[in-house]
Amino acid sequence: MSFYFDRLSVLLVEDIPSMQKLLASLLDALGVRDIHIASEGKQGFDMFCEHCPDIVLLDWHMAPVCGMEMLNCIRNNRDSPNRMVPVIMMTGYSALEKVHEARDTGVTEFLVKPFSSRDLARRIAYVINKPRDFIQCEDYFGPDRRRSKIKNYMGPMRRDDDADNLVFI
Repeated sequence: MSFYFDRLSVLLVEDIPSMQKLLASLLDALGVRDIHIASEGKQGFDMFCEHCPDIVLLDWHMAPVCGMEMLNCIRNNRDSPNRMVPVIMMTGYSALEKVHEARDTGVTEFLVKPFSSRDLARRIAYVINKPRDFIQCEDYFGPDRRRSKIKNYMGPMRRDDDADNLVFI
């Protein structure tokens, strides 16, 4: 299946200039024409509020405001113009604890560096073609962390409407 990303608006937040250029070139090669670039989280959030992009590509490790802080602002700040924007976290961190931390902060997809242009294209296509429902509860706002329904799940209920989906045999 071919994808046409020419109408897509992307905010790229990356602090290393050579990575900015490389990622912008990859996005351009994929057909993305509307690319905004920021060097850290505060500038990134300001640009996010100004341009309201379709997708945010976000590096984790930046200073003074890191990617996780920016993600938290996107999901929870009352000034955020689109709390449900897909956010793809790009990072060298691949430990399961870091993946869980990003997921629990509201990241949509996770991309471990180094990655290929094909990996990036797949993540972008995935957030477009398979958008996840958003969950709001006391201590979390973000994409549903459950990626699939598990047949014959016998664990505790997690959502108010789960009882509506029960089948008694």
